[in-house]
Amino acid sequence: MTTLIRNVLTLQGDALETLDILINNQHIETVAPAGSISGEKHDEVISGNNKLLLPGFVNGHTHSYQVWQRGLIPQLPLELWLADLIDSSPQQLDQHYWGAVSTAVDTLLSGGTCIMDHAYIEPGQEHDIMDALVRGYKAVGIRAVIAPMIQDMPFVMGLPYGCMLPHEPWPEKASDILAMMESLVEAFHEPEAGIYIGMGPTGFHRCSDELLQGCEDISRRYDLCYHTHLLETRAQKRLAYERYGTSAVKHLHGLRCLTPRTSIAHGVWVEDEDLEILATTGTTLVHNPVSNLRLGSGIAPILKCRNAGLNVALGCDGAASNDGQNLLEVIKLGTILHNVTDSDYRNWLKPTEIIHMATVGGARGVNLATSTGTIAPGMDADLVLYDLSHPSMLPQTNSLQLLVMGHPADVVESVWVMGRKVVDGGQPKTIDLSDLHRGLRQYPTHYQNMKFHTIKTIEPHYRTTMVDE
Repeated sequence: MTTLIRNVLTLQGDALETLDILINNQHIETVAPAGSISGEKHDEVISGNNKLLLPGFVNGHTHSYQVWQRGLIPQLPLELWLADLIDSSPQQLDQHYWGAVSTAVDTLLSGGTCIMDHAYIEPGQEHDIMDALVRGYKAVGIRAVIAPMIQDMPFVMGLPYGCMLPHEPWPEKASDILAMMESLVEAFHEPEAGIYIGMGPTGFHRCSDELLQGCEDISRRYDLCYHTHLLETRAQKRLAYERYGTSAVKHLHGLRCLTPRTSIAHGVWVEDEDLEILATTGTTLVHNPVSNLRLGSGIAPILKCRNAGLNVALGCDGAASNDGQNLLEVIKLGTILHNVTDSDYRNWLKPTEIIHMATVGGARGVNLATSTGTIAPGMDADLVLYDLSHPSMLPQTNSLQLLVMGHPADVVESVWVMGRKVVDGGQPKTIDLSDLHRGLRQYPTHYQNMKFHTIKTIEPHYRTTMVDE
């Protein structure tokens, strides 16, 4: 099937151009001057008048199961928020399915075509949960990298001096966890269908060196993305020096876990001298500005990352620490937030730079830069068409700047993923939204009725080590 989008405004490098774009089945076949491709003999011809066509954004870090905790947990620092998160995690298998569907739909309708789901996998239910996630993403038609969060250390070990708190050893050995991960790769890794399995150690703070290195070994052998939390909070920075006597970045580098396949979520507390290590190893930093502010974690040094040549991507993070999955919101905040970190306005992020981070940077972050992220012949047709005549995009000034800096609402008109049209007229074509809404109504959760136990155990310790020190 061929689709021609004629006379459409696109971003080529740092400049907006009006072009003709021809999609042939899965790929972009031709990018040509406006009006130069005949509309005859094509299955679909779309007028690009008052439209903007961009590569699909990549939601470079999220947790789909947290859809069920959206608006549930109050404002707390990460370590205490996590305690509430654990005690309110979804229990039903179909919640994972609807979590994937909801996250995928919200991502598509805010300009995304690919998700990195750092997925919660209940021990003993790994294959069943993975099957539910894959079914959800396939039902919507989005491209998805699913990296199960794995660990082999107890929760309290992720806290400074957490070893002093009562705890039981983790019930699974690193070798058994790695064998399980390899079985998931063999069962569910399906690149031709847009489904990829990634290696997702939750972070150095709850993973042994054996598990971290074992994940890198599988990542290398299967050419998979290696995705992990890193230095989201000051507590994690302190823990690294307590445990290793050096920075977390230097330790991971010594384990050879930093490669072009590696993406690190957050990096708020990355030290200046470690930026060069991340840049030279080809590691991607995934910036999650909404959740970093929601949890009080801080502001990632994105301007310094850019100046060091480090690849940067963008992520929503899970809905429990964002309360939404709107990539355009992330892009706006991720642009203007850094204006307060540098008084020299010439260094501030430009709209073209943030779009580059969300597209090309995101594609690199999920190890898919040869397939997606740019509008060029031979690339997969992962494309989003925006309606510039929508009231939220008026008056028609600088279209790209208004998309990035304004408050665009319902401006996504069409979305293609791997050449398949999955959104048309602003509505998903592949799934009935009323089914999704019914699914989300099945398990109402009320914070006041929850019984949180973990936070009562760790809050005094957290306050002693991080607040009242």
